[in-house]
Amino acid sequence: MPIFNDTQVAFADKTDAQLKKAYWMFKMIEQPALTNLGTSVLNFSVHHNFPFVNGIVKNTLFEQFVGGETREESMKAVQQLFRRGVGSIFDYSIEGKEDEATFDAVCQEIKDIIKFSVGNAAIPFIVFKPTAFGRIDLYEAVGKNIELTSSQKEEWARVVKRFDEVCKLCHENSKKVMIDAEETWMQDAADQLCEQMMEKYNQETPIVWNTIQMYRTGRLEYMEEHLHRAKEKNYFIGYKIVRGAYMEKERARAAEKGYQDPIQPNKDASDKNYNAGIDFIMNHLDKVSGFFGTHNETSSELVMDKMRAKFLENNDPHIYFGQLYGMSDNITFYLSDKGYNATKYLPYGPVKDVVPYLTRRARENTSVAGQTGRELGLIQKELDRRKRK
Repeated sequence: MPIFNDTQVAFADKTDAQLKKAYWMFKMIEQPALTNLGTSVLNFSVHHNFPFVNGIVKNTLFEQFVGGETREESMKAVQQLFRRGVGSIFDYSIEGKEDEATFDAVCQEIKDIIKFSVGNAAIPFIVFKPTAFGRIDLYEAVGKNIELTSSQKEEWARVVKRFDEVCKLCHENSKKVMIDAEETWMQDAADQLCEQMMEKYNQETPIVWNTIQMYRTGRLEYMEEHLHRAKEKNYFIGYKIVRGAYMEKERARAAEKGYQDPIQPNKDASDKNYNAGIDFIMNHLDKVSGFFGTHNETSSELVMDKMRAKFLENNDPHIYFGQLYGMSDNITFYLSDKGYNATKYLPYGPVKDVVPYLTRRARENTSVAGQTGRELGLIQKELDRRKRK
């Protein structure tokens, strides 16, 4: 019997009304045409400041997938999760802005999260996106070793400074920080920055963690080469491995610009690559710690099997699991119930600023084979169970 099927454990904190609302929402997301239309209308409405949008969003997508508009408001979700042994990773989900004032403001917000979370075991990681600290075109130029103008050099120096300020503050307060992965054309520069920060702050323990998207080609090779560099310079590595979140955009850009598609050819290849990433981390735990960000039950169980084979405790400090808030509760709460290091990515931010994040997540759900149907089946199973009581 599959181990992640206990809906009573998964939805213990949900009322019937909450489950029915979640079912309705996932049912809507299940329809790609409806999702694309709905997200387009939503983004248009937010862009034009339609007054009704806040209320609609806050009572639907926001309630399901977001902790709150502020850290303080989100603490209710943090505390509820932690009562069941699940850590929260605050994700300040502001996307799509590219001005220096916003970069500085987001950097300050991340530093405030660090200070806010000091001494709080319920918040084990800090996280930020590279493009929250600088323009994607600038990352691309740096990654491709294009000669920068003097103003671009100054701009890049500010990006590096933001990275360093956050990583330094985490190091001083013994907080782990994960740097998210983004589009392939900017990732080389982000990887280089992550490595610089690891060399500086991971001398004793993995404070800085990079994110590796395993639906990409060449990522396993990158990890092997990076491990060699880390051994030479004597620092520890933290990796969060995920499958990835930009497949359609990546394929379209590769076709448009005429370069080789950087994405694995199909889901099976992505799954095999992800599981190879699990093997890599589990075989190098002396130097590498792993955060397994996945909604895939097979991959989650594979990590558990390998931990048992190595006689590791369930709460081994080198191994974490993570899912998005509002999704795959059957995995998260099973893991926490068994004493594993289980976490939820907990987005927060003002409603209108979080809409781009929410609409991206909705579109991603429609393209992940079986994900939405799995959520619907689990919710229905729990509603049926409650009726039989």
